[in-house]
Order: sequence, then C-alpha cells, then structure tokens
Amino acid sequence: MRIVSFDAFRTLDLPGVHYIKPEHYLNHLPALEQADWVLFPEYWQVNALCYGLHARIFPSIASYHIGHDKTEQTRAFQLVCPHNIPDTRVLENTPQNADLLWDELCPPFVAKDPRSSEGRGVFLIEDRSQWREYCAQSPVLYAQERLPIDRDLRLVLIGKKVVAGYWRLQSPDGFLNNIAQGGALDFSPLPDAAVKLVEQVAQRLGLDHGGFDVAMVGTHPYIIEYNRLCGNQGLVEQGIRIGAMIYDHLLTAFRSGPRAHE
Repeated sequence: MRIVSFDAFRTLDLPGVHYIKPEHYLNHLPALEQADWVLFPEYWQVNALCYGLHARIFPSIASYHIGHDKTEQTRAFQLVCPHNIPDTRVLENTPQNADLLWDELCPPFVAKDPRSSEGRGVFLIEDRSQWREYCAQSPVLYAQERLPIDRDLRLVLIGKKVVAGYWRLQSPDGFLNNIAQGGALDFSPLPDAAVKLVEQVAQRLGLDHGGFDVAMVGTHPYIIEYNRLCGNQGLVEQGIRIGAMIYDHLLTAFRSGPRAHE
C-alpha cells in the first residue's frame, strides 16, 4: 500500500509511510493523488482531500465530523443510542435559554465547552453564580446531568473493534477523571456491556479511530463523549503499541473496497 501521513508520531510504527507536513500538502499533490491511504490529516484539510482528491483518509471522515464538536456528537448519540447517554441539553446561548435550563436542571450538573478536550472546558455547576460565569463565556449552552460515578472508562477503537481500554479514577482535586487533570489509571477488566456498546455505536456512525469515554452506573453503560484523537499514556503503561493494529485495519479495508467517495 502507498501511505501518506500528516502525523509522524501517530504513524511511527507503520511500514513504508511517506510523511508530509500538513502546511506543505499542496506541494505534494502527486503523492497524495497516488496514495492508497492518507493518514491523520488536520481537520482543515479533510474536505479538500476527500472531495477534491477523493482521497481515502484515516480516521474516517465521520470520525472527523462527529469528533470535532461535542454538540454534533451528542445529537448523533441521542439519535442512535438515546438510552446510553446522560441527559444532555444543547441550546443557543441566550438569556432566556440560560434561565430555562437553570429552572429545568437540578444542580449539581455539568456544563461543557463544545470543543474542549483533556478535561479542559468542563465545569461542575453547583450554584447560580457558576452557571452565570459559564454562560458568559460559552458559545452555546451545553448542560449534562452529573452521573453518580467516581471513575469512567477510556475505550480505544481501531477499525471496528475496541482494542484496548482502562479505567480512569477521579482526581482527588476535583470531579474530573481525565489523566491530564490528575485522574489515575486502573487496569481492572473492562465491562463487556461498555465494549459492545462502543463497537455498535461506532459501526452505526462510521467511526474507526479514537477514544470513547464511558461511565458505568451499575451495569448500564453511558457514553459521555468521543474523541477522534486520544492520549497514549494508558496504552504505554500496558505495553500496547497500536501501529500494527492500525496497519492491519488499513490493509483489510483496502482489500475490501474502492477508495472513498468514488
């Protein structure tokens, strides 16, 4: 296979990859036109590559579009797995909607910046003043029930399968479980219900790479969010290198069908 990558770090273990700096992609059109796969483009490149060159990209175009914005992915999850997401409201940021959500939701609840990651832009709302501060800085109103948990799961998807995962224990300094925010890793067994849910939702939506954050309330899994790219600390500590898994997925998909958008 002829493979072009825009992310040298994430494709370090893949054989025969030609690396191009994203900002120089227009200088390498022959290589892109001849590539069987184009890996990890920047978000701003995706439409040009897919619709201009009919390139076959990885992660999938659905992974880019749904993973780009919590608002969009929440609406997708509400459609395909409504009983497996926390109660979530997304409204235009107006004073009327802010008052409406405050009256309807029961504090404490969680508010989010729709394009944040690694636990940044996630706020625990316990009183009206915190809600006002959030409303003053967020482009939209994204409010979500707080689930009764002290840990969650990070499940890593490649292709159609969850290939790895781990628990993230709540930080002692706050309510977040993200490793970047002080959460701790736990490598206890992964619940089958969570793994099956992620694989079913990913296949339904066309997602083929990334990390799903899943909460377990009793035996019932809730998808909190999906990230097209995710950190590798939990994988490194388990001795997992996913380059070979990515290559196997690319090879299988390449043999099974034509280039995308043709």
